[in-house]
Formats: sequence, C-alpha cells, structure tokens
Amino acid sequence: MSGRTGSIKKKLRFSYILIIFLMLIPTAYSVIVSRMHTMQYDKIITNVSRANRLSQIVKVNVSDEIWDIVAGKTDFSEGKQYAILRQIRSGISDIMNSTTNEKNKQLLVVASRTESTLENYVNMLGDQITNNASVAQNEKIMEEIRGVCSLLYDILQNFIVSEIESAADTNESIKRASVNLTIMQGAIGLIIIIISIYAFTSVSENIRRPIHDMEVLSSRIANGDLDARAGQPHVEELDHLAGNLNTMAGKIKELIAENVREQQNLQKAEMKTLQAQITPHFLYNTFDTIIWLAESGQTDEVIEITRAFSDFFRISLSKGHEWITVSQELDHVRNYLKIQKIRYENILSYEFDVDEGIDDFPVLKLVLQPLVENAIYHGIKNKRGRGKITVSAHLHYDGTENCGFIDGTEPSHIEFSVADNGIGFTPERLQQVLDELNRKTDIENLKSVYGLYNVNKRLTLYYDESVSLNIQSEYGKGTRVSFIVPADVNLSGEKNV
Repeated sequence: MSGRTGSIKKKLRFSYILIIFLMLIPTAYSVIVSRMHTMQYDKIITNVSRANRLSQIVKVNVSDEIWDIVAGKTDFSEGKQYAILRQIRSGISDIMNSTTNEKNKQLLVVASRTESTLENYVNMLGDQITNNASVAQNEKIMEEIRGVCSLLYDILQNFIVSEIESAADTNESIKRASVNLTIMQGAIGLIIIIISIYAFTSVSENIRRPIHDMEVLSSRIANGDLDARAGQPHVEELDHLAGNLNTMAGKIKELIAENVREQQNLQKAEMKTLQAQITPHFLYNTFDTIIWLAESGQTDEVIEITRAFSDFFRISLSKGHEWITVSQELDHVRNYLKIQKIRYENILSYEFDVDEGIDDFPVLKLVLQPLVENAIYHGIKNKRGRGKITVSAHLHYDGTENCGFIDGTEPSHIEFSVADNGIGFTPERLQQVLDELNRKTDIENLKSVYGLYNVNKRLTLYYDESVSLNIQSEYGKGTRVSFIVPADVNLSGEKNV
C-alpha cells in the first residue's frame, strides 16, 4: 500500500512541475514579444514626431523668413534662413539614423536632395539681392522656394504616412503574436487537461468517465461549438468545474459577439480618421484663395466663398450626426463646387440633376463630396480645356428609375452619381482601381483612390455589403461614379418599420 501511495505522489509531483513549466511558457513569450513591439513603436512615434516638427518648419518658417527678406523687412545677411536650413538638414539626418525601413530611407534621401535644392534657390536669391535685381525677379525666386518647400513638406508627410503604415504592420504583428499566444495557451490548456486526466485516472477509476466527458466538451469549445454544455457528473469535486466550463462557453460566446461590434466601431473610426486626413489640404487651399481674392479687392467673391465655406463645414459637422437629408448632402456638394468654381473658374463648370420630392430622404453624410473632389483632381485637371461635372440624384421604384411619386407608391431606392468629362481611366487603371476598392490589395498599397475607398467602405459599413460604388469610365471621355442606397431608412440610419 505504501509503495502504491508513493507512486501516486511521484506522478502528481511530476504533473505539477510540468504544469508550472507549461504555464511559464506563454508568460515568457508574452514578455519577449511585448518588449520587441514596444521598441518598434517607440522608434516609429519618435520619427513621426520629428518629421511632423520638420514639416511645420518647412511649411511656415522658411516661407515667412524668405518673405520678410523679399519684402525688405529683413536684410539677407541678417536673416535666419540658413539657420533654418541647417535645422532641417540636421533633423533629416537624425531621422535617417534611426530609420531601419529601406522605403522610408529612400524618402529621406529624396528629402535631403530637396533640401539641397532649396538651399541653392536661397543662394540664388541672395545673389540677386546683392546684384540689386528687380522685385519681380526676387518674387519669382521666392515662388520657386515656396514650390520646393511644398514639395519637401509633401515628402515629409509621405514619410509620416509611411511610418504610420509601419505602425500598422507592427500592429498586425501584435495581432499575430496574440493569435499565437492564444493558440499556445489553448494547446497548453489541452495538455494540462490530459495530464490532469492521467493523474486522476491513476488515483481513481471512478472519476475517469467524468474527466473524459469534460475533455470532449473542451475540444468542442476549442473547435468553435460554443453551444456545447457539460452534464453534471455527480462527483462533488467536479460538479463545480462542470458549471464553470458551461459558464466559460457562454462568456466566450458573448466576448466574441462584443469583439465583432468593437471591430465594426474600429473600422468606422478608421474611416473617420482617413476622412479627417483629407480636410486640411482643402482648408489650406481655400484660405489661400480667400486671401488672394481679398488682396485683389474682389469683395463679392470673398463674401460668396466665405459663406459657402461656412455652410460647407456646418454640414460636415452636422452636430456629430452621421445621417443627414439628401438636400443637406446636395447643399454640401454645392458649397464645395462654389469654392472650387472660384478657384478653377476657367476650367470648371457643373450642374445638378435632381428628382423632385427627394430632399427629405435621409442619407449617410459626406458621400458625394469626395467623389466630386476625385472628379476634379483626377479627371478635370488632367485634361485640356474646360471640364464639366454633373451631380445626379434619382428615385427608384422596384428597380426602375422614376421622377416623383407614382400612384402614392413610396420609392425603394435612391441613386446618386457624379459624372465628369475629364481624362477618364484607361482599362488597366480602371481595373486596378476596382481591385483596390474591393480590397484585393493591401490598404497600405492604395494608389490615389483614398477618397473612393473611404466612400465605398463607409457605404458598405453603414448600409450593407450590397451597397458599393459603381465606376464607368472611358479614357479621354470621362468617368461616372454612382451608387444606389435604400430609401427606407431614418436619420438614425435604421430601417423604417
């Protein structure tokens, strides 16, 4: 009897040691991986912060200093232009020394060359001032300097975006590590259960069957059968464990559902962030236009563009609401086109083709303006001659298009479209754009379709997968982008009952 008892103690001792060792494995793995990812994030955040400070120096300090020199407020010899250039050069060098990504290093090499070009233009300006060149000549060099500054600013912004993409890669690595850790923990948990079964079987055959039943249950849960439940084994030591397993299965099911909701909210937040990244460029360009009009004494145009600008952002904000009426969405586009019409008067015209009775239908906000913006910058501006944009909104009845209500029948869908007579897409480029919108490529590899991708993603996210962009284009003739949304929704984005 004593030898038998000793054998049981040995098996239990071996089981405990092995279980402790297995439990330490995921802990050690988690510590090591977390340390690696923390170091990667620290480098990325530091580089982004440095690049952001440099971009602000390039955008503001250089232009202001050169303007003061050209305007005669500061002598060239007393200006801080070379100190600023040295600061930019030193900042680029510091970032390059801490960057390991080859793509980002190439961007910094280009930035360094651009900074050298900027310094050459500053030298040319100094020579002209020394030789008493005319104001017009100095202003011409100043415009060249502004252009190089804008290019250098864009390069630094591209570097920031690339670093953020590196952060996204690191985030994906963290996700993979989390999956690996989960698999490891699951495997270790299964091994621990097997060891426990062996130990308890050695102690008493009477509890072998309940342990076997719980092993089967854990395997079913591991394979995704979260509706599986264990029957009560009627063994005092195991009754509580069976209840906990049943509770765990229910909790896992709830956590998975909650995780799906969180992922949807995360995608919505990412779309809002992408949308917000585009706004500053439009803001800067519009303010530049207002300043230009004011300096030219065009008071009426200043009032018009300022009012359109104010209404544009009032609708953009919409007190935080994601759903607005069709009339508000169309007004938002009209205000945007008014602003762009003033900026591109000689190359841009537009018209609206809208059904009567459509104004009060709810629609997801900010889905048309990015399409119009895309038409201007990738269609109209890339062709010769005057361009035209047509914005349409039509009611559909049971799959057919009609204008107004017919026999009291409510419309089932609304079709929106933005058409331009710009340069259009080649068949190869059109297929590439469609592939990118359908996420056949990684999001970090998107090429100039951020606006279209943003709209398409928001449509599928807020409506459903059946609502997406339809693009028709012919190279040299123009492009038409359209989408159809259900009409039976309210201002909360929910279907009317």
